Amino acid sequence: MNTEIRNSNYTTQEKLQILADAAKYDVACTSSGSSRRGKKGELGNAEACGICHSFAADGRCISLLKILMTNHCAYDCKYCINRRSNDVKRATFTPEEICDLTVEFYKRNYIEGLFLSSGILRNPTYTMEKMCETLLLLRTKYHFNGYIHIKTIPGASDELLAAAGYLADRISVNLELPTEEGLHTLAPNKTMQNILNPMGKVQSTIASHRMAIGKSAYMERSGGNKFLNAGIFSDASKKHFSECLNVQKKDKAISQNSQMNRLESYKKYTSLDHALTWENANQLAPRDMSRLKRSFAPAGQSTQMIIGATGESDYTLLQTTQALYQGFDLKRVFYSAYIPLNEDNVLPEIGTPPPLLREHRLYQADWLLRFYGFQAGELLSSEQPNFNEMLDPKCDWALRHLEQFPVEVEKASYATLLRVPGIGPKSASRITYARRYGRLDYASLKKIGVVLKRAHYFITCGGKQMYHTPIEASYITRQLISVDKKDLWNTQHANESFTQMTLTDFGVC
Repeated sequence: MNTEIRNSNYTTQEKLQILADAAKYDVACTSSGSSRRGKKGELGNAEACGICHSFAADGRCISLLKILMTNHCAYDCKYCINRRSNDVKRATFTPEEICDLTVEFYKRNYIEGLFLSSGILRNPTYTMEKMCETLLLLRTKYHFNGYIHIKTIPGASDELLAAAGYLADRISVNLELPTEEGLHTLAPNKTMQNILNPMGKVQSTIASHRMAIGKSAYMERSGGNKFLNAGIFSDASKKHFSECLNVQKKDKAISQNSQMNRLESYKKYTSLDHALTWENANQLAPRDMSRLKRSFAPAGQSTQMIIGATGESDYTLLQTTQALYQGFDLKRVFYSAYIPLNEDNVLPEIGTPPPLLREHRLYQADWLLRFYGFQAGELLSSEQPNFNEMLDPKCDWALRHLEQFPVEVEKASYATLLRVPGIGPKSASRITYARRYGRLDYASLKKIGVVLKRAHYFITCGGKQMYHTPIEASYITRQLISVDKKDLWNTQHANESFTQMTLTDFGVC
């Protein structure tokens, strides 16, 4: 066996300390979307509501065993602590060691699933082969029925990608950076094509499997989305996206300076051009996979982008996010505030605070795209390319569109109510239901779940404001910043008070 795999210099416990710590910069650990009950003779299950019961202060899940298979890496990405040129402790788990750890930790109730990523050992295909071998052992020899999330390796073969999809619940292909220029600068071994190509194949195969069992080809995100005619997941929006894509393909003079046009041009690798049929999807799977009779990536696929390592604006990040949702039907796009760990003249200096508040605002904006019917072009523009970090994106949008307010809650549509700060999908649905049976007042709105400390500036109830408040941008801005001052401080200083929980906290290492 290769010495890279054996690592006889380290015990399993020492490897765990090295590789669990090396995995802490990977996000995307949520597990919603996979529903699988326990079976006789098998270990574990996966629930539709998600198994991630506990999160660290920075939002990362701690109920999954989150490790790298290896932190050896043939690549030299400038932002990565495990890059080839760094002098760090290196270790590699064997497939059997990962299986033993997962099962033993599960039996002790430390974890409820596995999150497996890896550096590039030798080459992408070899690395992916070892990861698939690990998952196959877990599912067959150890009969592990619990949740598994795998980070696939761009550049690996289609057969291995298909095998991973049949064995795991969720697949991730990390985009890392939102532009080709960013990848070329910080990750010279990676290309946008090699990342988007497997994304498209995974999306096509998921769609084929969903249609084969009578479901929609697209992942469901919210029951309320069907009431939104302008959301990015509406039929009209998808049709418009497809039409724009076809125009871009026919246009021979696409501007090389437009990041959005460039990303759209890569959609030739998505299902719009190379949709896999149900039969083709099954042909990609080895016989061992089909024998398991498993769905292909039932929890969908996700990706991760690093925030703050390069100079892209929030507008570019959000445009890329929207294009990924529409072109690849991702379950989630995750954002990771860059923590300066390496010295390089193209990176922020070591000691620069990570942009935690910016990351927080991008997550809020991401939520607006997926559940509130907003488009990226509504929230930001080339004239205003970055969010006001002192305000949440929805409040920021509302203050730039005060001509649409105040909204009368007893008459406004569901889509209009969603645009009011302080009103979310649940409270908007409750309002539209409750007003059919009686009059509403501010006390009932509070019981319904409306956050009145934000909403009262933008609504009337029965034709009256909650307080006599001037509809004036500077005044409302000062009030909203004052309301959120404590939360803003906590977000900005989160890394000073909290650290990610590890198995050491449970006395394991």
